Amino acid sequence: MTAASTTDLAPDAKIDTHKARQARIYGIVLIGLAVLVAAVFGYGSEGNATFGLSRPRDPWVIPNLVVPAASFNYIAAAVLAFLGVRQFMRGGSRWSTVSIAVGFALATAAFLVWATAGKSFSLTGMLSATVVAAVPIALGGLAGVLSERVAVVNIAIEGMLLAGAFTGALMGSLLGGWAGVLFAVLVGGLFGFILAALVVTYRMDQIIAGVVITLFVTGVTSYVSSQVFSEYRFLNNAPVFRAWKIPFLGDIPVIGPVLFNQNLFVYGALILVSVATYYLFHTRYGLRARSVGEHPRAADTLGINVYRTRYINVTLAGMVAGFGGAWFTLGSVGRFDENMTGGLGYIGLAAMIFGRWHPFGALMAALIFGFADSLQQKLAIVRTPIPSEFLAMAPYLATIVVVAGFVGRSRPPAADGKPYVKE
Repeated sequence: MTAASTTDLAPDAKIDTHKARQARIYGIVLIGLAVLVAAVFGYGSEGNATFGLSRPRDPWVIPNLVVPAASFNYIAAAVLAFLGVRQFMRGGSRWSTVSIAVGFALATAAFLVWATAGKSFSLTGMLSATVVAAVPIALGGLAGVLSERVAVVNIAIEGMLLAGAFTGALMGSLLGGWAGVLFAVLVGGLFGFILAALVVTYRMDQIIAGVVITLFVTGVTSYVSSQVFSEYRFLNNAPVFRAWKIPFLGDIPVIGPVLFNQNLFVYGALILVSVATYYLFHTRYGLRARSVGEHPRAADTLGINVYRTRYINVTLAGMVAGFGGAWFTLGSVGRFDENMTGGLGYIGLAAMIFGRWHPFGALMAALIFGFADSLQQKLAIVRTPIPSEFLAMAPYLATIVVVAGFVGRSRPPAADGKPYVKE
């Protein structure tokens, strides 16, 4: 074999070696999960886990789901072990990602059954809470998608969410809920425009610009909350948008309460994700935006205004984030508290990466994080033996696991984070 042919085969050999190594890692993880499920969740489970699928006032009532805890967990452990051994035997199989996803889903189900053994709680309620908790993360992730598709890294999402929450509470208290939403969207768009000006026109470092905006919003809102809202409480007493059930669809068991009996922000998030997907992938303006994010100089030579496209998309991203921020006040508690966003803007960025810079992918990732958040709340209600501090860590642990496992395999837009200078 000649030196040239050896060189040609080298990349394929490297790919095969990487796949085999990845398959072995997946196999070890799955077998480790199998041992954990069998030794802890299977051996430590007694009685049945009861999951409620209907609520007392539902027009169509279906029986509760009763699961024998020990038997289910031993079966889950066997399936996990099978998937792990299969990874070793098949090497770099194309089903590796599916196997690891199924494995984590089984391990999560086993944990939930173990925690609920001998008790009961509403599964429908937890799924509904999952959707609600996913809203700000999904909207934050969507804001990131809109920005980074035109090659602008948006670290300011956390600040935009916080600005939307603050504005929603203030203007909602003065003028009503709908005015609060409108002003939250406008203020979010204003900060998106400021970010675009800093990084597009003045070519400021995008990470630093985002951090500056977030710190500025945090400082201003914290000062007003502690010095003004504490004295003038009527400025921080906004109405909350209640759930609105869609006729007939809201009566469907399980699915109805989860998707069709929610408030303005849940419906708004679903609509915005759908509109953004259509805009980015099915319109010429979306094609132009994506071309600016992949190869701005080529887009410029074709007559696309790179600067204007970035300004528009980053401003739209700020408006989406402002709407997501209003959820914290107008869609949840009706008042503003210091730093109430709790880092969900950064989790939204993780959802964007996990969703591979696609609006629908970001929504799916947000549902995973929302599930982790609702899970820790439900487990606290059923008094699981796990300390509450560890339960509160669940959403952030999920973020670390997802980013560590998938960030290396997600490709951002080619020009992401790079300033463009028109020649």
